[in-house]
Amino acid sequence: MRDRYFDLIDRIVAATLKGEIRSKEQVYQMLQAEVSSGTGELFERCLQEQVDEVQGILKTERDELKQAKATRKQRALKTIQGEWERWQKENQANSALSSMVQTLVAAEPDARLEILLHAIDPNQPRTLSREQLQQLIALLEAADRPAAEPGTADLGELAAGLKQGLATWLELETQVVSWIYDQSQRSLGFGNQIEQTGPWSSWAKAVSRPGLQQLFEDLAHHQTITAAGIPTPMSVRDWVAMAIVLQRLQLGLVTWFDKQPYDPAAGKRLSIATFLTFSVVWSQLSYRFLELSQSNLANACFQMILQALYQFTQQGYFPLYGGLFAALSGEPLRAMLEYLDQPLRQVPNTQSKARILTLLGYSQRALGQYSLALEFHQQALEIARESGDRRCEIASLNHLSRTAVMQKNYAVAIDQSQRALILARQVGDRLGEANALANLGYSEVFQAQQDNQLDPDLYERLLDYLQQGMKLSERMGDRPSQALCAHSLGVVQVVLGQQQEALTSLGQGLQIAQAIGDVFLQGLNYIYLAETYRSLENVEMAIVTGSLGMYLLHQIGSEQWRQPAGILSILQGQMGVAQFQAILDRYRTQFLPLIGVDGYDYLPVLLQEYQR
Repeated sequence: MRDRYFDLIDRIVAATLKGEIRSKEQVYQMLQAEVSSGTGELFERCLQEQVDEVQGILKTERDELKQAKATRKQRALKTIQGEWERWQKENQANSALSSMVQTLVAAEPDARLEILLHAIDPNQPRTLSREQLQQLIALLEAADRPAAEPGTADLGELAAGLKQGLATWLELETQVVSWIYDQSQRSLGFGNQIEQTGPWSSWAKAVSRPGLQQLFEDLAHHQTITAAGIPTPMSVRDWVAMAIVLQRLQLGLVTWFDKQPYDPAAGKRLSIATFLTFSVVWSQLSYRFLELSQSNLANACFQMILQALYQFTQQGYFPLYGGLFAALSGEPLRAMLEYLDQPLRQVPNTQSKARILTLLGYSQRALGQYSLALEFHQQALEIARESGDRRCEIASLNHLSRTAVMQKNYAVAIDQSQRALILARQVGDRLGEANALANLGYSEVFQAQQDNQLDPDLYERLLDYLQQGMKLSERMGDRPSQALCAHSLGVVQVVLGQQQEALTSLGQGLQIAQAIGDVFLQGLNYIYLAETYRSLENVEMAIVTGSLGMYLLHQIGSEQWRQPAGILSILQGQMGVAQFQAILDRYRTQFLPLIGVDGYDYLPVLLQEYQR
């Protein structure tokens, strides 16, 4: 074998020197044909001996002709080395694929789908390329054995599903982001949108397979999975094809959004929205398959959710301090909470689980569900400690502090923010420190108000905490934290009667909240802007900002919409319905870009609902 490999190397070098090797691919094909499996180490030793020999000649030889020949031989050997490295990589992948197929063959039929999904998980160190998936299909077809029971995943079904999925993906690959250009909007197809404004309608037109087309049209019309989307039980083949297509769409969108240089903040926000949207879709699919008594497919959907969420939590832009819930408006937010809460209870305690729980807790706080928010954040805190995720631990303490403030439990809020501040400074988490400073100043001001402590020095010190948090979050460039710090500073300035300063801080907080799509913080800023304008006797702007806060908070289902509605109800009672409506009419052009015609027309209806 050793002599055989020396001969192979000599032949490749000789052919190269004669000009018979036209491309590196020829060298690769010769290696592929003549290096036997399991003898790679021997070939590599032979190749290295030849390389060392030529290097020795180049160092000692003085004859120019012999040195020129050795140099040409050295270049040929370098080409062999390069193609040998490629051969090793590809054969390692091939070996892994062969091993995977052997595992599938040996597995019980009802376990095969789970094994396949683990293989195509994008979180694996080596993600399967299109070519490797095609090779996997060929290996599965060759090893196909009938399943023991009808409806379980035999190898032929898995191969056919992969092939079908890749063919459909080929139809969609160039259409992944075309809907953005066609429709000039950023919605991911959820919320109160008409059918033409999301990606699902566009993708439905691009695919030829009726089942997937029906599913996309269902999402386009209903923003959820209904019986119309999957009317009958689905075969394993069709499910695998659907999984490949949805996974590739998600990866394609995230990759595209992550690379947007024109507006990185918007790109990150849309990447976050993509992860969340597809997690919700998989959750809804899981429930639909349970309704169809296909528990194997429901569990497979759950596995796809976990893959997407794990990938999401590993991103540098995962929002530990909130803002994500605004990516899906209205009902989809509730759907996320409803669908992800129960499945997560079944997941082992991991770093990823802790981070998703912080997201759910923040979203529950936005809805006014403070007890449930505390439950999520406490669970996230415990899991973060177990898994050693200090940043998540600090974020959970900060969230617990903020939720305690909402419940007017200021002593607990102060305690949690102090813990967060100490830990953040110990580990150098500047973002956690900024949030802790904001929470500490925020909660201590309200505690002092409750205790009637009117000490100016105390308030000056607490304002300093808030301003430190604001400056620190600005330096870190973390927009959600900046929004929270600016809002906190503005609220405290309102409480202290510093109206002009409050307008500046709340205006800054509002601007950032709009940029990051945090509807909850937008609503809260509008509430305190309305309070400030009212105290300054600027009734018109109090009505405008109060109306916007009322509408936006109502849209996301937050019970806090009643707070600005109360302010508006008082103002309407003081001036009369006609004059109140005249002010709304006068500012109509300012309302439309923010809440649209439907939102503007709904303002009087919503106020009447509050007054009933």
